[in-house]
Amino acid sequence: RQAAERYDLGFELVKAVIHAESAFNPCAVSEKGALGLMQLMPNTARDLGVRDTFDPEQNILAGSRYLKQMMLRYGDDLQLSLAAYNAGPSTVDRSGGVPPFPETHDYIRKVRKLMRVYGSTDGSGGRLYRVVKNGHVLITDRPIP
Repeated sequence: RQAAERYDLGFELVKAVIHAESAFNPCAVSEKGALGLMQLMPNTARDLGVRDTFDPEQNILAGSRYLKQMMLRYGDDLQLSLAAYNAGPSTVDRSGGVPPFPETHDYIRKVRKLMRVYGSTDGSGGRLYRVVKNGHVLITDRPIP
């Protein structure tokens, strides 16, 4: 909860990303080299100041910070932010949206489903909002004025 509060993210979002990324295994290592609970790539972890990617606190704080950076970069658009977290922001930018990778589409669906599950069990609501911003429909984890 500390990381979610610090970076103004829904707790159910952070928890869902951790579940989707590592199934809560702090020692998880992906085939592509992502590390820890939030599956940080080594360069990303280094850029975020992480010394030990397997330390749960460092990993969750850095992963949440990175997720918040993606939310800011993509105007609170949850789909684009999750796509960028999964496939990288340069891939999202090149694609002009969610890249056409089945893995990325599956990831977004999984995180959104887990958000609903965790939101309904921890009392935070797990709500997803559909808002119009600059003529585009966004899906986000909080209402945008």
